Amino acid sequence: MQYDYLVVGAGFAGSVCAERLSSAGNTVLLIDKRDHIGGNAYDCVDSNGILIHPYGPHIFHTNSQRIFEYLSKFTDWRFYEHRVLAELEGRRYPIPINKTTINTLYNLNLQDDEVEDFYKSRRIAVSEIRTSEDIVLNSVGHDLCEKFFRGYTRKQWGLDLSELSAGVAARIPTRTNDDDRYFTDSFQFMPSEGYSIMFEKMLAHKNIEIRLSTSYEYAKESESYRHTIFTGPIDLFFEYKFGPLPYRSLRFEHEHFPTTEFFQETGTVNFPNDFNYTRITEFKYLTGQQAEGTSIVREFPQSDGDPYYPIPRPDNEATFKKYQELAEQSRNVTFVGRLANYRYYNMDQVVANALSACEKLSGQKG
Repeated sequence: MQYDYLVVGAGFAGSVCAERLSSAGNTVLLIDKRDHIGGNAYDCVDSNGILIHPYGPHIFHTNSQRIFEYLSKFTDWRFYEHRVLAELEGRRYPIPINKTTINTLYNLNLQDDEVEDFYKSRRIAVSEIRTSEDIVLNSVGHDLCEKFFRGYTRKQWGLDLSELSAGVAARIPTRTNDDDRYFTDSFQFMPSEGYSIMFEKMLAHKNIEIRLSTSYEYAKESESYRHTIFTGPIDLFFEYKFGPLPYRSLRFEHEHFPTTEFFQETGTVNFPNDFNYTRITEFKYLTGQQAEGTSIVREFPQSDGDPYYPIPRPDNEATFKKYQELAEQSRNVTFVGRLANYRYYNMDQVVANALSACEKLSGQKG
């Protein structure tokens, strides 16, 4: 059989593309090297009956009504606002840094209109913002940088703040009030039955054939198709012509506590300076599941393993640009998603990227 599209990767990018293209009347072969759909957003019930995210927490948030309405075709939602604490010397403080963080940490009693002056008194003026260190020092100064940012960044990325592009630290704001929500997006929800069921509904179209535990190398030699949607690492696609692009990986350590209702007081606790893991997430907060016992995951960043995060540095971006030029010259292939675009996209950004790509391909079969 000849397919209109071969879609490589069944995560958000590939699944959205498969759904959109099949709905437009195209035949789609969707493959994934893993034995499940959903990519890193895949969730499942563990052996103790708790719905978990095997590849770490995935918390949906967006300001785009369009993205929210699109995904709402495949799931109902559970309202959920994520909250994070950071542990310093045995005490826990809200993250992003807010008024409560400052008052508790420094034994102060600042009011909302006084917090900005506090930040101003601590800031170190940086004339040219080039790195994440520049961003943090220019925002909150040296002490808060050392307490909350430098150690966490070194664990997460294997690099110092001064070695990372400014955009990494720019993702985390500071606040002058007591708002302790990790995100402030207009839409903050979790799929009511989980991500995997949402993906199953998304991919239920009769024009989609799904093959799991299938490599791209095998499919491109054994199948007939007119166009490829590639959502894997772009350097892999071009056989590392300009050398491998650096990615940061993760190792996950899952643990269940059968007699504990809740392990910690909020969904995620960060550990910027202690231990060799960056954070612990407790899934019952995310899912709202009522169950005996609780399951957590600890995240250990590492250099080897499946690629999770493109590492934002100028030299890496220069290498990516070379691959991007090859991609633009390639006929009959479209690159979609975080790894294919070497971008630190959130889930909603991946969906937007996939929808945009499919709109450009609309009516095109070659």
